[in-house]
Amino acid sequence: MTTKPRLSFMQIWNMSFGFLGIQMGFALQNANTSRIFETLGADTSSLAIYWLAAPVTGLIVQPIIGYYSDRTWSVKWGRRRPYFAIGAITGAIALIMMPNSAALWMAVGVLWIMDASINVTMEPFRAFVGDLLPDEQRTAGFAMQSFFIGIGALVASFLPWIFANWLNIPNTAPEGVIPPSVKYSFYIGAAMYFITVMWTVFSTKEYPPEEDEDHDEPAMEEGEVGFFSQKFMKIGVVSILIGAVFSTIVAISGIDQQLHVLGGGLIFFGLVHLIGRSLANSGRTKSALVHIVKDFNTMPATMVQLAFVQFFTWFALFSMWIYTTSAVTSHIYGTSDTTSLLYNQGADMVSNLFGGYNGIAALAAIFIPWVARKTKRKITHMLALFCGGIGLISIYFINEPSMLWFSMIGVGIAWASILSMPYAMLAGSLPADKMGYYMGVFNFFIVIPQIMAASVLGFILNTFFDGQTVMILVTGGVSMFVAGLLCLRVNDVGEVATETT
Repeated sequence: MTTKPRLSFMQIWNMSFGFLGIQMGFALQNANTSRIFETLGADTSSLAIYWLAAPVTGLIVQPIIGYYSDRTWSVKWGRRRPYFAIGAITGAIALIMMPNSAALWMAVGVLWIMDASINVTMEPFRAFVGDLLPDEQRTAGFAMQSFFIGIGALVASFLPWIFANWLNIPNTAPEGVIPPSVKYSFYIGAAMYFITVMWTVFSTKEYPPEEDEDHDEPAMEEGEVGFFSQKFMKIGVVSILIGAVFSTIVAISGIDQQLHVLGGGLIFFGLVHLIGRSLANSGRTKSALVHIVKDFNTMPATMVQLAFVQFFTWFALFSMWIYTTSAVTSHIYGTSDTTSLLYNQGADMVSNLFGGYNGIAALAAIFIPWVARKTKRKITHMLALFCGGIGLISIYFINEPSMLWFSMIGVGIAWASILSMPYAMLAGSLPADKMGYYMGVFNFFIVIPQIMAASVLGFILNTFFDGQTVMILVTGGVSMFVAGLLCLRVNDVGEVATETT
């Protein structure tokens, strides 16, 4: 394998700059989607299920994009950059459409398109760092991405407040209509998404494939076919049976029907394995699906260890993104009336808080590589997640809106690490010719907890917390602590290799 040269600060800046726009779009989605859904008539207890379009899209799109971007090469456009460009165009269009949704079903559909576009753009960006940077610069590369993510989200999250308070653009609207301040924020986000991603597309060159690089999938040997055929069959049948039994229990018991999503997800997972088995047994062992399923079942040990960390981390994050608006407006502002001035002030406060934690993340991203060098990457990540857990739990004890800024300090430190440390630890354990695919599969452990959150949070809210959405944030904080403890189990192969070089 050819040794990759160290890149300059400006080269790392250019290759990461697109994340500024990506995160502006992502932040507008996270901070305002629940607000848009509620304005269009969504019930609070159903918010999680309406968000389900986003994780399902990511579950399907990211590994496919990763798999095919590994196999793409153009002398002019490179390997990852064609996907950047496609995602930027469709994402910008979706951002313009979102605040102009005329009905709830339309907003849910646009969320699906928007999240697919963000996934198409974002997944190759993660692989980009692994492609272009040597091991010793990967932590800095992912930290640079975290910096732009923080800045982009900071600006985007404050946009509705800026339009309302600085430019006197209305922040309220008649029932069922999105306020103009939110609409203009999405328009700015769309423009920045397109411009910054295209900056990276035209300013960064990719390395051509190495002479010994072969992305044509080899046919399985006869012994392999038998082994994986049995494995696929076992996993497929067990997953389908568990999913079917679970869904039957949900149907008979009459408990929250959103839990059917979990049963359906298990059945889908099992069917994919059975289809992969059928293709392998019929001799089509070069099929993309066969190798996607096979590689999923043979992922590196470090990736498996990080998967558990990611699961509890992102369960906490989605709890926060889905329910913070409702929790803050009801628990602190004392209203759930979406047409009231007080509710919209609370919703704007949430948008500002989300911007605030992203601003903290941008600052923390500067220091995280230094802390990681002084300790270890997994210790750095553990401490950061503990800060996030404290931040989320503290919201329960707050009565004054201004005190929420202290909660966001902890969340911001955690967010900076979440966007860099897991990927830095992962990249060193991955084979170079499957970097894009495994980065896409790694997204499963972001998507699966989101599907879990969408499926069970409504049930937990109504069954255990009597509709008090702030308790969902406390649950998220506990989940963040669990993720931090699980960091101790991670074998950081890349860091060990770098230290011994």
